[in-house]
Amino acid sequence: MIKHIVRKEFTDVIRDGRFRWCAALVGALLLVSLGHGWVQARQAQQELAAAQATAREHWESQGEKNPHSAAHYGIYAFKPRLALSFVDAGVDPYTGTSVWLEAHRQNDFLLRPAQDATAAQRIGALTAAQVLQHLVPLLIILLTFGALAGEREQGTLRQILAAGVARSDLALGKALGIAGALALLLVPAAVLGAAAVVVGSPGPAASAMARGAVLTGIYLAYFAVFVGLSLAVSAWARSARTALVVLLAVWVVNGLVAPRVAVDLSRWIHPTPSAVEFARTLERETAAGVEGIERPDRAALTERLLAEHGVERVEDLPVNEVGVYLQESEEFGNRIFDRNYGALWDTFERQGFVHEALALAAPLLAVRALSMGLAGTDVEQHRHFATAAETYRRDLMRQMNGDLAENSRTGELYTAGPDLWAEVPPLQYDAPTLGWVLNNRILSLLVLGLWLAGTILIATATVRRAEVA
Repeated sequence: MIKHIVRKEFTDVIRDGRFRWCAALVGALLLVSLGHGWVQARQAQQELAAAQATAREHWESQGEKNPHSAAHYGIYAFKPRLALSFVDAGVDPYTGTSVWLEAHRQNDFLLRPAQDATAAQRIGALTAAQVLQHLVPLLIILLTFGALAGEREQGTLRQILAAGVARSDLALGKALGIAGALALLLVPAAVLGAAAVVVGSPGPAASAMARGAVLTGIYLAYFAVFVGLSLAVSAWARSARTALVVLLAVWVVNGLVAPRVAVDLSRWIHPTPSAVEFARTLERETAAGVEGIERPDRAALTERLLAEHGVERVEDLPVNEVGVYLQESEEFGNRIFDRNYGALWDTFERQGFVHEALALAAPLLAVRALSMGLAGTDVEQHRHFATAAETYRRDLMRQMNGDLAENSRTGELYTAGPDLWAEVPPLQYDAPTLGWVLNNRILSLLVLGLWLAGTILIATATVRRAEVA
């Protein structure tokens, strides 16, 4: 019996002009957003490779100079794009993709597309994730709001049930029929996306495909939530018009109201300093130090070095006192950076927790967090790269200051050349694993699972109690 219901519902949906027009529009937007995102991602990869090569060439060809001067000359680090970033841009347009690594400073990221975009461009930017998170649920609502309410209005629901069709079979058949119609739209897009991942993946294709498979499952669960919710409302509402109004209100709250509320509430609960305030705090603390983190005392350092090596003059030290002091200054600055940037990153993570917790009221928030995580464009993975880049910067400073300290003497004019610059290894960044991402998104996974189980239970209970007339 279920098979006949599925076939009839599938046929009715396919023949429905609303489905053909809406599916054509949503499908076109989905394919265009996938294609545009993929082209942009490929272009970004090419620009990244060229920029990395140029930055490395500039570093190695800087000529002879004092190693600490080379540390101030610095080098750029560029955040690589993962294969699925063309699906969901996440926070990348706002956080930037490159950072200048230099002595004494932990710089902010540069190349933020949102800075160069107009207000209209920022609002109008369309990604595949936005289509999947907003337009596909709207399409599901338009296809499902009259599934049971419409049958009741037409008087056919009583006839179907009188013929011996179980209510649960009727609801399941309609859900599967609608899902089959949606598959005509989503399967080609999924195949195109998988092909784009294989062709454009900068890393191992297997890793990208694994992320893609999990991402597909996440969106299927999200769509199932809307199918179940729509059937429940359709069974509860006295008319198809009422069901449509209620479901559109749910869609507005889920897609438009909840994200804005989540942003404002998370900022209110866990406020962050402005960029100006943060910069002033760093400047003040690096100039004077703070309790427990004191600036290095050069006179005390000199006395310690003289005592350690049993000499009376800094010129007789087997190391360059300036190089040692410069590195101690670096270590002092690093502790200040860890104190302030660590607190800032932790605040961002607490804000993210608020977003995920509020997903109990709007499943979009859970799906968005999971989508950005699997695409490699969330705050946590930006922090992961920023930490790797900062570790590289600190190693570079130790190498430059160490060379100055060990290969010269205090008061001596010392320069290094291309051999030292070539000894500095390029930044090798390994993106987090799929397990790392999912472990960071346990709460979102649980909330989405609760939504899926809850809507199934609610739909089942509502259909059983639905009035037939």
